[in-house]
Amino acid sequence: MLNTATNTKPWGQHLVLDFNGCPFELLSSEENIRAWTKELVEAINMIAYGEPIIEHFATHSHEAAGFTLLQMIETSAIAAHFAENIGQVYIDIFSCKPYENQVAIDICAKYFQPEEIRQTALIRGRFEEPKQLDETQEVKNVRAA
Repeated sequence: MLNTATNTKPWGQHLVLDFNGCPFELLSSEENIRAWTKELVEAINMIAYGEPIIEHFATHSHEAAGFTLLQMIETSAIAAHFAENIGQVYIDIFSCKPYENQVAIDICAKYFQPEEIRQTALIRGRFEEPKQLDETQEVKNVRAA
């Protein structure tokens, strides 16, 4: 994916998933989350680096309480938070090795059965050649970001 005009290429891809309307029993089960992680890593053809870290957090907050997961993979990481009491899941899959977004979405939906899915697919690290800017414009652009 080399851009010959600017001699740049993307670093990787990042899939962001927000699920709503998921059953409590699927989000509150460490076993379900662990099985999902294993199947997802295999389905998108990645290599897990160690075991996933899975911890239950935020029990002081009804809306935020739930498991958080971090699975390092050789090409980056998979992170997720499961807001079990409100039926929501927030998943990030980032890798410098390409994978099929739809395969990842299907595996995630299989394990958490959302009523609604919001997805955002990003290409990370693609930078175009900088344009000639004077100092004032450069400072202005940095502050706006």
